[in-house]
Amino acid sequence: MTTKERESNFLSGTSKFRLWMYQHSKTLRQIGLVVLQIALTVFMFTFLIPTLWMVVSSLKASTEIFSHPIVWIPKDPQWRNYVRAFQELPLERFAWNSFVVVVGAVVGTVISSALVGFSFARLRWPGRDFLFSLVVATLLLPGVVLLIPRFVIFRNLDWINTYLPLIVPFWLGGSPFYIFLMRQFIRGLPKELDDAALIDGANRFQIFARIILPLCKPVIATVTVFSLLEHYNAFLEPLIYLNSMDMWTLPIGIRGLNDAYAANWELVFAASTVMMIPMVLLFIFAQRYFVRGIATTGLKG
Repeated sequence: MTTKERESNFLSGTSKFRLWMYQHSKTLRQIGLVVLQIALTVFMFTFLIPTLWMVVSSLKASTEIFSHPIVWIPKDPQWRNYVRAFQELPLERFAWNSFVVVVGAVVGTVISSALVGFSFARLRWPGRDFLFSLVVATLLLPGVVLLIPRFVIFRNLDWINTYLPLIVPFWLGGSPFYIFLMRQFIRGLPKELDDAALIDGANRFQIFARIILPLCKPVIATVTVFSLLEHYNAFLEPLIYLNSMDMWTLPIGIRGLNDAYAANWELVFAASTVMMIPMVLLFIFAQRYFVRGIATTGLKG
C-alpha cells in the first residue's frame, strides 16, 4: 500500500469517526451527564458519611459507638440520649448565649463590611488601592497568630468573660474576606447609578443606603450565611474569652458533656445533631440567595 493510499484511508477513517460522533453526539452527551451525576452522587455520600455516622451514633448505646465492625443501625435506639444531653448541662442556656453572640457578630459583619467595601469600590481617596491590598494580604495570616495580641488588648480593656471580644471586632470592618466580596460585587454595579443620584442631590451615604445596599442582596446573603456559620461554630475564641459556664456558647457547652471522668460520646453526638439542625434549615431556605451571591460576586478587577 502506497503512502497516498494510507493517507486516504486515514482521512476516510477520520471522516467516518467524525460523522459517527456527530450522529451520536446527543447520546454521548446524555451518557456523559449520567456518568457525571453518578460521580457527584458518590462524592456527596463520601462527604455525608461522617454526618450520617454522627446522627446514627446519637441513638446508640455507649458500647456500640466504637464497636468494630461499625454498627450503622442501632439494635435498640436510645432516644433518651437527647433528653439526657439537656439534663446533663443547660444546653438551652448555651443556645441563647450563641444566639446573642451570633446575631451581634453577624449584624456587625454585614454592616461594617458593606461600608468598607463601598468605600474601596466607589470612593476615591489617597492610598485606597494600597490599603485594600494590605487588607487582602491579612488573609495570609493564620488566625492563631493574632490570639495572644488580641487577648492582651481585651484583657487591658477588661473585656474577658464578656461577649464584647466576640462581637465588637466585627463591627470594625468584619473580615478581610467579606470586605473583598462586598468590594468586588459593588464594583460590578453600574457607576451611572451613582452619577444620577449625585445629580439629583444625594450624598454618598444616601447613595450607599438607598441605591447600592438594595442591589447587594445576593452578596449580603452570602456574607450572612458565611459569617453565621463561622460564629455559630466558633470554638477557640469563646474558649479563650469566656470563663464562667453561664457565658458558654453551644460548641463549648457540648464539649463539656465529656469531662475528665466520663466520655459521654452518645450525648455529645445527640447535642451536636440538635446543634446542626438550625444550620441545615438555614441553608435549605437561603440556598437560592447563597448560590446567586457566590455566582455573581466577583472576579472582576
